[in-house]
Amino acid sequence: MFGNLSERLGEALRSVRGKGRISEENIKEAVRQVRMALLEADVALPVVKEFIAGVRDKASGEIVTRSLTPDQAFVKIVKDELVAIMGAHNEELSLRTQPPAVVLLAGLQGAGKTTTAAKLAARLLQRNDSKVMLASADVYRPAAIAQLGKLADQVGAEFFPSDAGDKPAVIASAALAAARLAQVDVLILDTAGRLHVDNEMMAEIAELHAQVQPVETLFVVDSMTGQDAVRAAQAFSEALPLTGVILTKADGDARGGAALSVRQITGAPIKFIGTGEKIDALEAFHPERVASRILGMGDVLSLVEEVEQKVDQDKARKLAKKLGKGKDFDLEDLREQFSQMLDMGGLAQILEKLPGGLSQKAAAVPDEKQIRHQIALINAMTPRERRFPRIIDGSRKRRISGGAGRPPQELSRLLKQHRQMQKMMKKMKGGGMARMMRAMKGGLPPGPGR
Repeated sequence: MFGNLSERLGEALRSVRGKGRISEENIKEAVRQVRMALLEADVALPVVKEFIAGVRDKASGEIVTRSLTPDQAFVKIVKDELVAIMGAHNEELSLRTQPPAVVLLAGLQGAGKTTTAAKLAARLLQRNDSKVMLASADVYRPAAIAQLGKLADQVGAEFFPSDAGDKPAVIASAALAAARLAQVDVLILDTAGRLHVDNEMMAEIAELHAQVQPVETLFVVDSMTGQDAVRAAQAFSEALPLTGVILTKADGDARGGAALSVRQITGAPIKFIGTGEKIDALEAFHPERVASRILGMGDVLSLVEEVEQKVDQDKARKLAKKLGKGKDFDLEDLREQFSQMLDMGGLAQILEKLPGGLSQKAAAVPDEKQIRHQIALINAMTPRERRFPRIIDGSRKRRISGGAGRPPQELSRLLKQHRQMQKMMKKMKGGGMARMMRAMKGGLPPGPGR
């Protein structure tokens, strides 16, 4: 997400370099390029106009301090405006009410509401230690109720088995009664979508909303739908008292316009962003961090938080202790690092959050499929070969490659990669991925304007 927007904004910001001061006159071309970049990213026109007006106002009155060059000052102005249109800070769910707190998900068909309901349940179960029930009032989409039931079982949530023959409002009331009886903390209610906004749909969901009085009414929107997302957001905000927005499919080839438009259009804060298909791929939306990612400054804080959540800290400590004693980083250790990488969505997802435009190089790094091939090669080795890779000669290479069903060249690349990581781990004195990310938290590489 934001790839093209980041590149275009980068070009605009570079055009300010070498200026003696910030003024409306000498940033005219940069502002024009920023405007074109936002329009190409499918940002709604009213939002673009407000954004550009804010940039011009701040630039014309900007006094550049000695610690900032003019281009750095302009980057700061653009970042501040990005944060302003997306929201000043992250807003978590407001669940302080007499249990069960009802969370209603609304949106168009295909936006990812059902999967998002499960992701949200998983997040509440893991981070809030809440007892969660999932229920579906989608009586139109074939197998929607069964799909949510399977997802509820996968994440460990309670499930209310609704009947597709009932009216959505009846299902919602019955689910609320069942949630009270089961003494759950949160009831997440998935609702039906349509391929487009219509009056019947809005009347139905308004009736359902009145029936259960949710504490959170979240609009779920596909990041890849551009202006359609903006029009849907406007229609839903007029029909329902939205309390927040969840952006889905942000890991796809999205232009980013929805993220920059939907808060201004609905007046509701973006609370979460879906970053992949896995059930834990739901992140809190931090406007300042997202603004940094758009401007190529990375989002190391989110990456560190993700590492702390998903990396096995006991295994990380054992690796640090092992390397601290002078023992080598072997292929068993590399396999563990690969597994942790997969848990975090692959190397491309990690690079996207690092500063310096590394996300543009993500295409050149191993994808999830390649990482699994590398794990297969390590699994085809004997325990001794994994501990002492130096013994892997030509005949062993042929046996390992054949056992993993991969060409010998891949094994050679893997062994070279291992040697490189072995040298890096020696320099870091252990800790693997977790230690590396914590180190980066303390000293971020410079991005544009830093």
